[in-house]
Amino acid sequence: MNLSYSFIVPVYNRPEEVKELLASMMVQNFQFPFEVVIIEDGSTESSEDVVRKFQKAASPRITISYLTKHNTGPGDSRNYGMTRAKGNYFIVLDSDCILPKTYLNAVDDALRARFVHCYGGPDAAHRSFSLVQKAINYAMTSVLTTGGIRGSKRALNKFQPRSFNMGISKEAFEATGGFGLIHPGEDPDLTFRIWKKGYDTCLIPEAFVYHKRRIDWSKFYKQVFKFGKVRPILNKWHPHTAKITYWFPTFFILGFGISLLLGIIGIVLPIYFYGCYLVVVFLDALLRTKNLAIAILVLVAISIQFYGYGIGFLKSTILINFSKSKPEQLFPELFFKP
Repeated sequence: MNLSYSFIVPVYNRPEEVKELLASMMVQNFQFPFEVVIIEDGSTESSEDVVRKFQKAASPRITISYLTKHNTGPGDSRNYGMTRAKGNYFIVLDSDCILPKTYLNAVDDALRARFVHCYGGPDAAHRSFSLVQKAINYAMTSVLTTGGIRGSKRALNKFQPRSFNMGISKEAFEATGGFGLIHPGEDPDLTFRIWKKGYDTCLIPEAFVYHKRRIDWSKFYKQVFKFGKVRPILNKWHPHTAKITYWFPTFFILGFGISLLLGIIGIVLPIYFYGCYLVVVFLDALLRTKNLAIAILVLVAISIQFYGYGIGFLKSTILINFSKSKPEQLFPELFFKP
């Protein structure tokens, strides 16, 4: 198959991120032409000036398009870009990513060796990231916290790509209709529909990005709380994909609360097990990052992650299963209007 690539990047009030991302695209080692499509999703802080400067500086092998539309969310904006892109394979990125120079080569090599209609790639922490960003990156990627679902080599097949770093063929996009209006959760929803159409997905470990996640602790809590609320909705839409592992953060939080109560009456063994887990995570983070401050912040990050996701999942599970209202009515904040 003759592959031609189009990067699809929705952006909302993030011109500095667009600048960093485009700068990393300009120095790709890939020797063939490719396209970049920036979709301004109803921003009040425009990226147009940034994009125009890169359009003027780009080599003939890089085509940069700039599209504007009213705010309908990242999923619909990606669809908007893909319907107007010229390539036959779309690479979807978040605007807060930076690409290593070898990114597109890694994608192309993998797809030519074994073509799939949809792939996902891992995220990594760049040396320029803050300590908090690196701690959150660990919490979101470690096998000890998320099971490695965002980039584990054990998940090479039947991988659930995430839209911060995801590729989808034009054929699969047209067959599925692309992303839905839910956010977050639009990426696993699309993956499940891709599978239903008979297409395969996979992880390309070498196709990693540096995902900045420009969020503080408060924003991180809101993000994982939304992740927790979304999962029961996806379980309802795609019941065959539900797993007991999605309950683990909720079990973790409830178990910790029970352990504290037991500790009051002198039963300390459960608290001991929680302590052992935190020590293992701390040591693993210390070995991986070689930074004591990051390892300490990791404990804060996973506490927020488990609590936010676990409570969000429990709340959503109860409402989704015991209310007659539709998810769009129960959680309007999770859905964009077209």
